[in-house]
Amino acid sequence: MAYSDQEKSDIIAQHKQGRSAQDLSAKYGVCERTIYRWAKKYRDIVPEEKRTLTSREYDMLLHRVEKLESIVAILKTVSCTIHAPLKKKLHELELLYGQYDVHTLCEALDVSRGTFYNHILRNKRGNAWFEKRREEYCVLIREVFDEYRQVLGAEKIRTILVQRGYQVSTEYVARLMREMGLASIRSTAKQDYMKLHAPEKKQNILRQQFQADRPNQVWVSDVTCFKLRELYLYICVILDLFSRKVVAYKVSRKNSTQLITATFKTAWEQRSPGVGLIFHSDRGAQYTSHRFRQLLHERSVEQSFSNSGKPHDNAVAESFFATLKKEDLYRKDYTSEATFKRGIASYIEFYNTQRPHRTLKNQTPCQAEELFMNDSQ
Repeated sequence: MAYSDQEKSDIIAQHKQGRSAQDLSAKYGVCERTIYRWAKKYRDIVPEEKRTLTSREYDMLLHRVEKLESIVAILKTVSCTIHAPLKKKLHELELLYGQYDVHTLCEALDVSRGTFYNHILRNKRGNAWFEKRREEYCVLIREVFDEYRQVLGAEKIRTILVQRGYQVSTEYVARLMREMGLASIRSTAKQDYMKLHAPEKKQNILRQQFQADRPNQVWVSDVTCFKLRELYLYICVILDLFSRKVVAYKVSRKNSTQLITATFKTAWEQRSPGVGLIFHSDRGAQYTSHRFRQLLHERSVEQSFSNSGKPHDNAVAESFFATLKKEDLYRKDYTSEATFKRGIASYIEFYNTQRPHRTLKNQTPCQAEELFMNDSQ
């Protein structure tokens, strides 16, 4: 049941005179909790002039004072009066559009809001001042957005701009942010993170089809471990599927994400692949780490994974390591980490430039790429 303000005042007056909330609840059918809430909401406030106001009335008066102060500021700014022609008033209000809300602007010069909106929509595209102001605020908004690590929304950006002396409304900031495609990182952080880690992203694109039509179309990678006396050394390689060439490698004491990212960055710098590169590996923690996947995402590289428990899905990289160990590591007695690294470098140079590859019709990886480049010219 709805109660009028007069009925609420009568009930509250009786409560103030000593009538219990329980009795009033039984008489008027109002919940006791509601009576207490009314009593708090409509409590008397006595300002300095000793006039009695309810809390609600006091808040409404404060809002009205703020609005009147804005209207006074507008009237001091515009170069016309309320009795000026409509066209003149619309022009003056347009200059303040975005600094004050439309309700206050229209009330200040007694202009219909519908008329004002029609004027803005009709003229803003061809209005040089409007466009200049828009460009100015786009720059300011982007500067604040980047300065605060792209975590602020329109309301907070507007507050900062006002503190710096720019009068602008939250609605105007929000509209320009939408136009520029700016959104608080916090609002999309979880979606972006989940998208990057979504299970469907861990798909096997190659499906054991180890053929490529050109260099830098598909790279495959893997890490192997080799025990050198009491020291464990990890080798990461990246091979181009078209030529089977080792395009980058690194040796490290730790099988870490840093090892993977460093190897990839080296390959990227040396090869400068174009758009459409696919990177294939197993599902090791380093390859599925957020840091490495973000690195590939930044370079628009599509990532492919072997299926769990199926090493044959990454047979090209596995085969290279088997060849490396049979032809070099198991045949030589490396005595130190330094000689081991020199031996790896020497073998990979031999593998790329001298060793015939059956898959390449007994050409070397370098020869296969040179032949492709010659045929492409």
